[in-house]
Amino acid sequence: MTGAGLADVKKALTEAEGDFDRAKELLRERGLAIAAKRSDRETSNGCVLVKNEGGFAAMIALKCETDFVANGADFIALTKSILDAAVAAKCKTLDEVKELTINGQTAQEAVTQRSGITGEKMELDGYLFLEGENIEIYDHMGKHMLCTMVQLNKDEKEIGHKLAMQVAAMKPVALDADSIDPKILDEEYKTAVEKSKLEQVQKFVDMKLKKAGINPAHVDSEDHIESNTAKGWITKEQADEARKIIAEAKAEGEAQLKMPMIEGIARGRVEKFKKESCLVDQEFQFGDGNDKLNVSAWLKQQDKELKIVAFRRFTLVAE
Repeated sequence: MTGAGLADVKKALTEAEGDFDRAKELLRERGLAIAAKRSDRETSNGCVLVKNEGGFAAMIALKCETDFVANGADFIALTKSILDAAVAAKCKTLDEVKELTINGQTAQEAVTQRSGITGEKMELDGYLFLEGENIEIYDHMGKHMLCTMVQLNKDEKEIGHKLAMQVAAMKPVALDADSIDPKILDEEYKTAVEKSKLEQVQKFVDMKLKKAGINPAHVDSEDHIESNTAKGWITKEQADEARKIIAEAKAEGEAQLKMPMIEGIARGRVEKFKKESCLVDQEFQFGDGNDKLNVSAWLKQQDKELKIVAFRRFTLVAE
């Protein structure tokens, strides 16, 4: 009835003096207690599933602490039952999913109960959906760790499947440049500016070190300076001189930075980011020929009218 282990069920029935309803409540409370106790634990494992039915496709992740629990048949079955209910109800948000009824209780209560059985923290996450026709779904290698969905404007299952694999492999953040969140581009530009500044200053420092006859690779950090001095690769005098040159050259290099040049380099980096991160601009990985086509060009080669409407991707794998 509950999926709890035999020992837990016997203990609950004993405490409830044979009252089944009270025993079930005790098991539920135990799950809540474990969830609260482990609320600060990291859920880096879990199960991601995807389903497409009746013009509605969705994916969801049920996360847990260990791969041992994540690979369990009961854990995967619970994830599937929640996803089945979400697709049937055409849920649009994770909050809606959590309130779905699963075997007489809410999806959230079912997860909490399972947490009580396994003793691990669990949480629902990563709920994404697409609605309409021509949606292809993909569970990468069938391992339930990375799932994708791609929607086309035409019924092209094989092409859709290849594009779903492309999304899995190449991790696009947007369909095209116009679809990228301006905040993401702004952060990329700021990061690119700072990175470009550091690189230009480091080039200046390295030039000064080389002029002094010191190998920059031997003094690129304080740890390296100390270890290379101990190894006899540089003398104590060279180490002291290197520290002085680095400090002075950094200050001089920063003062000589030319912002128009830095900004130009940063803009170039942002353009590279767009090319690598926008699905239609990425190099297509699953073509038949040797031509290095981007996704947009490959699609036109298949059908000039074929377009990607939308895509979704979720993974538990650290990237």
